[in-house]
Amino acid sequence: MGNYLSDESLQSLKKYTYRGVDKSILSKYAMNSFWTWFVTLFPLSIAPNTITLSGLCIVIFNFFTLLYYDPSYLTEKGGVYIPQWIYFTWGIGLFLYQAFDAADGKQARRTGMAGPLGEMFDHGCDAMNTTLEAILVSQALNLGRSWWTLASQVATLANFYLTTWEEYHTGFLYLGVFSGPVEGILILVVIYMITGVYGPSFWDTPIFDFLHLSHIPLITSTFPNIGLNVSFMVFGAFGLAFNILSSYANVRTAMRASGKSRTKPLLLLLPFLFSAGIQVAWLSHPELSSTTSRPGGGVFKIHSPSFLPSNSPTPSLSGELELFTIRNSALFIPFLCAWGLQFAHQVGRMILAHLTKTSFPVWDWLWVLSLVGAVDANLPRIAGTSPIIQSTPLLTTLYVYTTFLISFIAYARFCVLVIGDITNFMGIACFTVRKKDKEGHWRNVTGEAPGAVEARKGK
Repeated sequence: MGNYLSDESLQSLKKYTYRGVDKSILSKYAMNSFWTWFVTLFPLSIAPNTITLSGLCIVIFNFFTLLYYDPSYLTEKGGVYIPQWIYFTWGIGLFLYQAFDAADGKQARRTGMAGPLGEMFDHGCDAMNTTLEAILVSQALNLGRSWWTLASQVATLANFYLTTWEEYHTGFLYLGVFSGPVEGILILVVIYMITGVYGPSFWDTPIFDFLHLSHIPLITSTFPNIGLNVSFMVFGAFGLAFNILSSYANVRTAMRASGKSRTKPLLLLLPFLFSAGIQVAWLSHPELSSTTSRPGGGVFKIHSPSFLPSNSPTPSLSGELELFTIRNSALFIPFLCAWGLQFAHQVGRMILAHLTKTSFPVWDWLWVLSLVGAVDANLPRIAGTSPIIQSTPLLTTLYVYTTFLISFIAYARFCVLVIGDITNFMGIACFTVRKKDKEGHWRNVTGEAPGAVEARKGK
């Protein structure tokens, strides 16, 4: 028995077979040829998961450049100017991540290392990348500390959750005509490149001004002249709606074919809505005064958040009182990262349930941290009293970073235990092209891999 997986779950891994449907036009007619060539750059001695992790490390490096140049996430709206060449590195990094992500599966088939561990590892890295790119692209779009940035993360995580939910019920990983891993990533690459040329403020340009339609009264009186960055968010909302309908259509077809309920799977979308609702509630807490006359307590002011970008804490007219919220502080990034780690833990368990044919995980204990934070921060609205845990900006900072740290440790522990269980049970290595022989000894199988055989024949 493993440290995390039961014997029954481990036995189910032997029945795993990857099944996917790729309807992406770009993937079929353009990118797949590139990826097929790209994977040949990797020697057969490099494990598929090493390629996957290397791609994620590129994105993590990009994220650290953001923390170096704009640690408070103020963007140009807040007076912080990142060297424009940095955005080119973000675009190149994301393009390479996509190439590495596509190459790992091909490398798995070349080396004979394809299996459930690869899908688990691949999806885990994708889950991490989703949050990091949501933060990076929102900075490039000059959205900064705004509700639009949160909306960007909600939309990207929702798309990922939908894909995982769909695969759990259908047994297939579907990539539609317009998919996030292909077209979605390439759109983000283009955004980074445009930002590298024109700067983040370019995206504040009103869309009708950009399209030279602002002189038409019928258009300007009917539709709001929103910025290009907000227009992108609206476009993403329509894309999310389309993906919801497409995913449910696939699930409905699969349930009908198996004679199961076609509406019950919809209930399993509620866990994401619940977890997202917690984060929104916590982030929309009343403003906290950074100066207070009450010992050991803060003063909260009820404030309805605006769905427009906001750049910094709002001082009073006297200049002595500064109102504090998580969204309008440097805590915004660690807050989003903590949620991203909780989400990765949640979907990791969903993927594991798919691989081991176990029940769908409807609850994640990490949500307790955010639930407590949301309730505590909103006590002024709920009970008319000051928060107990987050009564001052300092205590709020400590709680947000504690949530981030526990979420990181929990997800890291999950990954280590699951990888350990699968590698030990299946007799395969994670980061090297090795397998166990009948005697239980590790041996290199590079020379026996299908790709190696084909290479010898080619010579």
